[in-house]
Amino acid sequence: MQAAVDRLSDDADARAGVIIGAGKIFVGGADITEFGKPPQTPSLPDVINHIEDCDKPVVAAVNGAAIGGGFEIALGAHARIASANASVSLPEVTLGLMPGAGGTQRLPRLIGVPAALDIITSARRLSADEARQLGIMDGITAPEDLRATAISRARALAEAGGTPDRLGLRPRPDADAAVFETARATVQARHRGDVARLRAIDTVEAATRLDRAEGLVLERHGFLSLMETPQRAALIHAFFAERKASHLPQIKGVTPPATEEIGVIGGGTMGAGIATAALLAGFKVTLVEREETFAEKAWETIARNLAGAVKRGKLSADDRDAILAKNLSTVVGYESLAQADLIIEAVFESMDVKKEVFETLDRIAKPGATLATNTSYLDINEIARATGRPQDVIGLHFFSPAHVMRLLEVVIAEKTDTIHVARAFSLARKLGKIAVPAGVCDGFIGNRILAHYKLAADYMMMDGASPYEIDAALVDFGFAMGPFQVSDLAGIDIGYAARQRKASSRHPRERVVDVADTLYHNGWLGQKTGRGFYIYDPDSPKGRPDPEVLALLSEARTRAGITPRAFSAEEIQRRYMAAMINEAARVLDDGIAQRASDIDVVFLSGYGFPRWRGGPLHFADSYGLDKVLADINEFAREDDHYWSPAPLLEKLVDEGRGFARFDADIETAVAQEKASA
Repeated sequence: MQAAVDRLSDDADARAGVIIGAGKIFVGGADITEFGKPPQTPSLPDVINHIEDCDKPVVAAVNGAAIGGGFEIALGAHARIASANASVSLPEVTLGLMPGAGGTQRLPRLIGVPAALDIITSARRLSADEARQLGIMDGITAPEDLRATAISRARALAEAGGTPDRLGLRPRPDADAAVFETARATVQARHRGDVARLRAIDTVEAATRLDRAEGLVLERHGFLSLMETPQRAALIHAFFAERKASHLPQIKGVTPPATEEIGVIGGGTMGAGIATAALLAGFKVTLVEREETFAEKAWETIARNLAGAVKRGKLSADDRDAILAKNLSTVVGYESLAQADLIIEAVFESMDVKKEVFETLDRIAKPGATLATNTSYLDINEIARATGRPQDVIGLHFFSPAHVMRLLEVVIAEKTDTIHVARAFSLARKLGKIAVPAGVCDGFIGNRILAHYKLAADYMMMDGASPYEIDAALVDFGFAMGPFQVSDLAGIDIGYAARQRKASSRHPRERVVDVADTLYHNGWLGQKTGRGFYIYDPDSPKGRPDPEVLALLSEARTRAGITPRAFSAEEIQRRYMAAMINEAARVLDDGIAQRASDIDVVFLSGYGFPRWRGGPLHFADSYGLDKVLADINEFAREDDHYWSPAPLLEKLVDEGRGFARFDADIETAVAQEKASA
C-alpha cells in the first residue's frame, strides 16, 4: 500500500487515488496470530501517515467490513465512500488492546470526542448508515456502484484543487473534563478491572492537547504496552477458545440435515426465550403448552421479547409483525410437532415429567427429527431410554434468558448420532450462540462446577464471612455478581430444589449449610419476592444487606458450634477460585469437557467470569498450578473431604504442565492418530 501511494505521488498523469478492498471486505484488521511476533516495517501507523500526507487526494471506498486497522486506514484517507452493506468498528479493547494506528487521534477530530469514546470503548460495529449520520462517511452508494462513485469523488476532489483534508492535521478536538470522567465511570461500572478501555480514554483525552505526531507516539506506546499485559493474553485466549469450541473431530465432514421448523415444548421463561431466539434466526416455531391459557401467555411473552428486540434496534417493527403472523404458532397438543425437524423440550425439571414428554415425542415426531432436552442437570441417557430412538436424543442446555445469553451447552449422550451433533452445532451458529460440547453428568460442565464452588462460598459464610463480604470480594475479582447475588437472581427456590434432589446421594462427610433453606421456608425467594439474601425495594432495586439474614446466619453458626472468624477478600478469592479450578480439573479428567479451553468458554459466556482473566483454567495457568495445589492442600487441613485435590491437577503439577499444555498435547495426539490412520 505504501508503494502504491508512492506510485500515485510520482506519476505526473495520476490525479487521485482510490483504496478499495479486493474481496467482500475492505480490510478485516490485524492477524491476531501475529501478535507477539517482532513487528515488520513499515508499521501500519507509518503507512496511514503516508496516505494522509499524500499531496493528491485519496478516497477510501469501503466495500464491506472495515475492522480495527482497516477502519484506521479509511480514516487516513481524505474522503470515505461506503457501500450500503459496509460497516466499521474498532474492536481492539475486546482483545485487551486499543486502536494503535491513529484511531484515538483521528476519529475524535472527525466526529467529536463523545462519539469517538463511545465507538472505541464499546467496540461496537457501526452500519454504513450510522457511520454516515455521525459524519464518518461522506456518502453511501449501492455495492455495485461503489467503485465508480469513489472514482467520481476522487476526480471531484482533484479538480477542486487545494490541500486534501487530513484528519490528523485538523485542529485538536475540544471536550470538557466531565466527558472523560463520565466515560471512565461508565467503563469501571460495566467492565470492572478492564485496563485497555481506560488507557484508550486517556489517549483520546491526549488528542485534545497534542498534535498528530505527539498523539500518535503516545497512542503507539499505549498499544505496545498493552500488548505485554496479562489481560491481552487472556482476552486473546478467550477469542480463540470460543472459535475452537465448535471444532469437533467427530462431526468434521458431516453435513447436518436441513432445519426449517423447530418445535418447543413449554412456554415458560426458558421455552419462550428459546422460541424467541429461533424466531429471530428466521426459523418457523411451533410452541406446545398444556392448556390454551398457557399457550396464549407464551405468545404474549414471545411478543414482549420481540418488542424488546425492536426497542434495541435488532429488529424492525414490520419484521416483528411478520414473524408473529407467519412464523409463530402457540398451540395445545403434541400433534402439531409431527413435521418439526428439531424439537426442544423445556418443561419442569423433573425426570418423570421429561420421560413422559419423550415417550410422547417418540410416537409423534417424524423419523430423523432431533429430540432435544433443555435439562440443566438431569441424566440425558435416562431420558433417551424413554424413547425407541435414543440415537436421536441430545441435550441443548440454553441459559436464561435464552434469546439473550450466548452460551449453549450441547450435551452428547452415549448413543447420540453424530448427525444430530452436527445439526446442534449448525443450529447454534444460526442462533448466534457459542456452542460448547459436554458429556453427561449431573450439571454437565457449568452447573456441575458451579455446585461445587458454591459450597466453598457457603462454607466461608458459615465460618465467619458474611454473604455481602463474599459477594464484594468476588465482584472486586471481576465477576459480574457474587454467588449470593446470583442465588437471589435465579431464585432461592431453584437452589432449594436442586439440594432436595441430591439430598439422598449426599456424601456422609459433606457439610450441610441450611441458611438458604431457611430463607426458602420464610418465602424469601430472592428478587422475585423482594427479599432473599438481600432486600429489594424501590430504594434499593439492586439489593441491600438484610440484618435479619445476618441474625439467621448467627443462629445457624451457634447451632453448628462454629466460632466465626474473619476472612480477607484475598482469602475469599483464593478459596473460591481453588474450588472452581479443582472441580474443573475433575470435569476435564472425566471427559465431560473435551478441552480446558471449553471450560473457560462456558464460564466466560454463561457464568459472569471476568473475560479479561481468560476463564478459570487460563487464570489457573497464569496464577500457577503449583500455587493452586498448595492452596487446596492448605485448606484441606480443615476439611480433607471437600478439599481433596483432583488427580489431574496433581498430575499436571508433577509434570510441570498447565492446562494450555494439556490442550496442546491432546491436539497433537489427535493429529498423530489421524496421520497414522
